[in-house]
Amino acid sequence: MIQIKTRTLGIANNPGPHKKQAGYNYMSELIVWSDSLSVGIQEIDEQHKILIDLLNQLHEAIVNRHAGEVTLGILSRLREYTKTHFTVEESLMRILGYPDYEEHKAHHEKLIAELESMFDKVERTGSSASFELMHFLKKWLTRHIMEEDQLYSPFFLERGARPTWEKRSWISRFWHHG
Repeated sequence: MIQIKTRTLGIANNPGPHKKQAGYNYMSELIVWSDSLSVGIQEIDEQHKILIDLLNQLHEAIVNRHAGEVTLGILSRLREYTKTHFTVEESLMRILGYPDYEEHKAHHEKLIAELESMFDKVERTGSSASFELMHFLKKWLTRHIMEEDQLYSPFFLERGARPTWEKRSWISRFWHHG
């Protein structure tokens, strides 16, 4: 099992569930990466880990009752990174001729619309994101990875996608995380 470090607001490591330190409430992470979330392609797994880390940051901000501007910033990064990740997946689907591309793309478009709506609501009202939002995002992300993304993995691998990196991911050139 791989633990993803929480990097919200300069916090380096989660010292354990429900402990307080320097004015912060530390909770268990909302989602912890495990092999059950792996699609078997390192490039995509690493991107999924970033999405999970962003959700954990948003969760921590909500638990610690940070202002709407803090959660809005995290939600904005989540929205932008999700778009980047979906572009990568959809590009691979088109290049490799994935037969369920249109259906998968429709799932992506629905989530982007929902993220945009949530972002607009938080921005418009100045309120913080809610636990209901976190529940929705957690459920959506884990279901999407474990069900929908698992379907394309064997197809990608059969078509020549490499399961591991030979060199560091190209995405790190324009998206810095952590």
